[in-house]
Amino acid sequence: MSIPRVNSAASELNDYDITPEGKKEYHVSKSRLIKLINWVQIMQLYGPILTLIFSTLVALQIFVKFGVHNYNFENFIAKEAFRFNIMEPTNSPNLLSFSLPWQIVLALVLFVWNFSRVGAPVFLLDFATFEAPESWKVTPEQTIDLMRRQKCFSEESVQFMERMLNQSGVGPATAWPPGINRCFKDEPYDSSIEASREEAEIVMFDVVRRVLEQTKLKPKNIDVLIVNCSLFSPTPSLCAMIINEFKMRQDILTYNLSGMGCSAGLISIDLAKNILAGRPNTNVLVVSTEIITPNLYLGNERSFLLQNILFRCGGAAVVLSNKWTDAFRAKFKLLHVVRTQYVSEDSAGCVYETQDENLVRGVRLSKDLVKVAGRAMEKNFTMLGPYVLPISEQAKTVFWMIARELFKRCNGLGIKLPKISPYIPDFKRGIDYFCIHAGGRGVIDGIEKNLQLAPYHVEASRHTLYTYGNTSSSSIWYEMKYTCEQMSLSRGQRVLQLAFGSGFKCNTAVWLSLRSYNKPRDSKSKPKKE
Repeated sequence: MSIPRVNSAASELNDYDITPEGKKEYHVSKSRLIKLINWVQIMQLYGPILTLIFSTLVALQIFVKFGVHNYNFENFIAKEAFRFNIMEPTNSPNLLSFSLPWQIVLALVLFVWNFSRVGAPVFLLDFATFEAPESWKVTPEQTIDLMRRQKCFSEESVQFMERMLNQSGVGPATAWPPGINRCFKDEPYDSSIEASREEAEIVMFDVVRRVLEQTKLKPKNIDVLIVNCSLFSPTPSLCAMIINEFKMRQDILTYNLSGMGCSAGLISIDLAKNILAGRPNTNVLVVSTEIITPNLYLGNERSFLLQNILFRCGGAAVVLSNKWTDAFRAKFKLLHVVRTQYVSEDSAGCVYETQDENLVRGVRLSKDLVKVAGRAMEKNFTMLGPYVLPISEQAKTVFWMIARELFKRCNGLGIKLPKISPYIPDFKRGIDYFCIHAGGRGVIDGIEKNLQLAPYHVEASRHTLYTYGNTSSSSIWYEMKYTCEQMSLSRGQRVLQLAFGSGFKCNTAVWLSLRSYNKPRDSKSKPKKE
C-alpha cells in the first residue's frame, strides 16, 4: 500500500488535503520550498564550477584587451593593469561591467575560497547490491523446517524461533547460503571455511563486477579497496580474494575491517573519506557484507536463537571518488559522517559473540539491545544536529534545554514547577529521507516513535527487512536503492543513513542527492502539485 509523502524537508509545512481514506496528501508551493534551500551547501557544490566559468571569461577578457593594444605587452600593462574602475565605458571591449584588474582579483579570491577553504569532496559514483538467486531463497515455513533438520534444537526452541519469525517483519523469500540450504537435500550443514569462502566469492564478486560496469571503471582504476565483514575473517583476506579475481593493481591500498558489527558499512565510508582527504584524484571501492555460512547457532539458549531468525545473505559495493570532474556523473555527495561509541555497563554485552553453557558458539542478543541503541542514537544525533538542523530548530533545542535545567534547579530549591520533558528536535526539517538499519522490527518501531517519523520515513527500512532480512552492514544500501527507485528522490535532497553496531556503536552519514529519480508509474503516493 502506498503512503502519501511530503515533498519537502520541513514538517511544519502543513498544506494538505484529507483524502477519502482519511490520509493527508501534501502539496507545497515552490515559493515556500525555496526558503528551505541550504544556499551555503549549494555554493560549496557548484562554486568550483562557477569559478572555472568566471576564470575562463577573465582569461578571454585578457586576450581581448591584449589584442586591442596590438599585443604590445608594455602598453597593455601601462594602460590596463592598474585601472581599478568600477564601471567601464560603454564602448569598452570588456565582457564584464568592471575593469580588468577587478576581474583578476575576484577570480583569484574565488579560486582561493573554493580550492583552499573547502575540503576535498567525496562523491558516490554508484553502488550495487547483491540479489540472491532463487535457489537461495526460502519461505518462513522452510526456515523452520531448516532448523528442524539440524536435529539439535528442542521443540521448545523451534516453537520460539517460529513465534519470533512471525513477529520479526522478515518476508516470505529471504536468502540462505548453499552451505545451509543443502540441508533440504538431507545433506549435513556445511560450516567449513571453503563453504564460507564460496558464499563470500559469490556475493562480493557479483557486486564488485556490477558496480565497475555501472561506473565504467576498470579494476586497475581502483586505488583503494576497503572490505568490511564482521564475523568471517579468513587468511588470505577478503580483500586479497577480490584483488586476485579482478587483477587489480599491485600498489592498491587495502583495508579489511572485521568485528565491528552492522555499523561497519559507515565506518568503511568514514575511513574512505579520511583517505580521500589526503590523496587527490583517487577512486575507493567499499564492499560491505556478512557471511552467514559459518554463523548458524546450533544450541538452545533463547538469547542466541534470534540470530537464526533475523540475519540473511546480502552485500553491497560502493565506488567513491574525490575528483571534481566526477561531480557531473556522481549520484551523491557525502556531506557528513558522525560516529559515536556509547559506553555503559550493558553496552558492550548487548551484542556479544560467545559460547553458551554447552560451549556452542553464537551471537547473544540482549533484551537491552533496543534501549542501548536508543541511548547511542541520542548521543549521535546530539552531535549530528548542528550539521543538519536549521537555526530555528537548534534555537528551540537550546531554549528548552535551558528551561528544563532552570525548572530542575527551582524544584531543588523547593519551588514546585511542572516537569518538562526533553525536547526532541524535528530532524525531518533537515533530512528528506531516512535509511535506518533494518536490524529488526523493534529497532525500526523504536526509532520511528522516538523521532516522531511518519510511516513513509521508515518505508525503505521496512521494505528491506521484509524483502532481504537483516543483511547486516549492507542493509543501508538496500534501503538507499529503494529510496532512489521508489520514493522520488530529487536533486538537492538529503538522505540520512543510520546504522548500529556491537560495542556499542551508532553511526550516521548524510548524503546530498545530485540526481533526480522518476517514481514508477504505478505508484499512487505522488504528492499533488499545486
